[in-house]
Amino acid sequence: MAPKPKPAKARRPLAGRRVLVGRARHQASALSSGLRKLGARVLEIPFIEIRKPASFQPLDKALTNIRLYDWLILTSVNGVEAMWERIRKLGLAKRHLYHLHIAAIGPATKKSIERHGLKVDVIPSQYVAESVVGTLHTRVKERRVLLVRAKVARDVIPQELRAAGAQVDVVEAYETVAPSSSRSRLRTALRKSLAFIAFTSSSTARNFVELLGADADKSGGDLLHKNLLNGLKLASIGPITSATLRELKLPVHVEAREYTIPGLIEAIAKSKQSTTSKEAKEQEG
Repeated sequence: MAPKPKPAKARRPLAGRRVLVGRARHQASALSSGLRKLGARVLEIPFIEIRKPASFQPLDKALTNIRLYDWLILTSVNGVEAMWERIRKLGLAKRHLYHLHIAAIGPATKKSIERHGLKVDVIPSQYVAESVVGTLHTRVKERRVLLVRAKVARDVIPQELRAAGAQVDVVEAYETVAPSSSRSRLRTALRKSLAFIAFTSSSTARNFVELLGADADKSGGDLLHKNLLNGLKLASIGPITSATLRELKLPVHVEAREYTIPGLIEAIAKSKQSTTSKEAKEQEG
């Protein structure tokens, strides 16, 4: 009697699909590995590069006087790591921060803070600045707040917390720039059969347009007119990144429900599955 044939392995939802990941080089692994597990062929071209600010003096001054603050707000893993590097250089220790209430904008930032031995008191229900403000609004009146962030960032948090009665100091821990080495690689990649481009922040969206050399106003509409994005789906990690893409006159085909890397991976996979299902129905009709 002939042996029964082995059941075929379930087809992975992104099998054979090319996905362009534009995270900074040192941060691309989690997104890339998650997509590869679902069968995607991942191409990594960084749209952002993390650099030191022009001066660490404001951050160093704030850390030296950290005892004067009641709250510390950190909005990214990059901010946590940059701050901790300065803490070490200044000869401070984690015990100098024990008195602080700490807010993290999302789970990755929270995890990074906890790796350094500090407790996170607040993590908002949605991982955007507006949710941070909503969570802290009634807790910061007449309190001193230190916000550690990138050089270019939205001013929602400091503006709204000051309106709530807080004294807020904003210091830059790092800046993001568009890496010139990615220009030619990006144009070459767009000539290939890409299925998705994953955007993980507003910076990746702006720098993507800049790297492709769109009009002086950095409008992505120029890219559409040149058919550089023809057939591609743009996937966004959340509503703020989506708003930036639309501001740049670029479409948003996929948006994560949970504003995290796992949420973005899930959204891309579900988008591919729903497209495949739709195509199958059309063929049946």
